[in-house]
Amino acid sequence: QVQLVESGGGLVQAGDSLRLSCAASGRVFSSYALGWFRQAPGKEREFVATINWSTGRTYYADSVKGRFTISRDNAKNTVYLQMNSLKPEDTAVYYCAADSFFYSGNYDYGPSYDYWGQGTQVTVSS
Repeated sequence: QVQLVESGGGLVQAGDSLRLSCAASGRVFSSYALGWFRQAPGKEREFVATINWSTGRTYYADSVKGRFTISRDNAKNTVYLQMNSLKPEDTAVYYCAADSFFYSGNYDYGPSYDYWGQGTQVTVSS
């Protein structure tokens, strides 16, 4: 079992920055990935970014490339999502997710992720 606890959401203005954190605890496998998904009101959940924990390779949705950066702290089992140049369309609940047996071909496939955090709200005003 893996527990994920997110923090760092809030209300910001367009163009501002925000950093989300997700601390993982419990039974963490060496082949796992930690990532972020988001869901805006009335929309389906969508992939944002993920990081392969063992290799450090990162993957991003096209909509956030160049603006968001995912990183990790191995010692703390924590993943971060640095969000810069935020736009109103980034407004959503952001969820941290863990894929216990990561396969790069499924990096953006939600059902591949077997553990989820409770979510943190990010609101970007125009």
